[in-house]
Amino acid sequence: MTPIDTQSLSSDATPLRTKFASSRAIRYGLDWAFTIVTWTATLVALAVLATLLIDIAMDGIPRINWDFLTSFPSRRPEQAGILSALAGSLWLLGVVICIGFPVGVGAGIFLEEFADCSWLTKVLEINISNLAGVPSIIYGLLGLQMFVRVLQPITGGRTVLAGGLTLSLLVLPIIIVATRESLRAVPSSVREGGYALGATCWQVVWELVLPQAFPGILTGTILALSRAIGETASLITIGALTFIAFLPPLSLEGLRTPFTALPIQTFNWVSRPQTAFHTNAAAAIVVLMVVLLLMNAIAIYLRDRLRRNQSPV
Repeated sequence: MTPIDTQSLSSDATPLRTKFASSRAIRYGLDWAFTIVTWTATLVALAVLATLLIDIAMDGIPRINWDFLTSFPSRRPEQAGILSALAGSLWLLGVVICIGFPVGVGAGIFLEEFADCSWLTKVLEINISNLAGVPSIIYGLLGLQMFVRVLQPITGGRTVLAGGLTLSLLVLPIIIVATRESLRAVPSSVREGGYALGATCWQVVWELVLPQAFPGILTGTILALSRAIGETASLITIGALTFIAFLPPLSLEGLRTPFTALPIQTFNWVSRPQTAFHTNAAAAIVVLMVVLLLMNAIAIYLRDRLRRNQSPV
């Protein structure tokens, strides 16, 4: 047998070890550089956001009082309020909840649990994913043509119902995607166990899968509603008014009345040259943020409560 030259083997392995250590050092250096860049970008974004929030809070909070919340818009900034705009936003939110939530959740359940894997289903999935990224003004143009003009005998034209239907279209893709992702997160063993006990497909979905997926569905829905309540471009496109000194009646007739909303009223005040109106706009932004925070708090509470009820004793 020929003896093994260990010295030559070690001398050949030395460049390989050196090359591997060098490439590893480069990789670690790139990781550190990428970490520094991402942290810097995050801190800069948070600093800008904090600056904006502090500036708006300093200008708007002193202006908020009971008269500001219960007064109608006025040409005099010291007498102007957000009552009609706040009521209009709540009306729009109610329409979106009554229309967008059941339709979006139902469509998500159908596509995830009942639809066959056909070309039509794939086309629908692709289009729903694409619609989630469409600018809101496109939905406004669609709502202007469909709900304001074509369906005017039903909606009454530029009314609360037309605005609510437009915002429902806007949030439908988000609710559908959130519903499907929540259903996918449910283990397949839950479905298999239901089928093994003789349950039908609808019984498995309604009694086993949906209760476990509902916390995630609720979170996605609240996020979609948060986007809807802050929309401006789509409402301007369908003709939301900037000055309304009345409240829609608390009946079905209220759906066929003109409307405004907090983002529209804020846009109107910001467009004016007087500094006092800018202060009113900052106060309206603070009120809108409080509404969004309350919605998110309610969603978190309901989600945690549902999860506790589902946890085994």
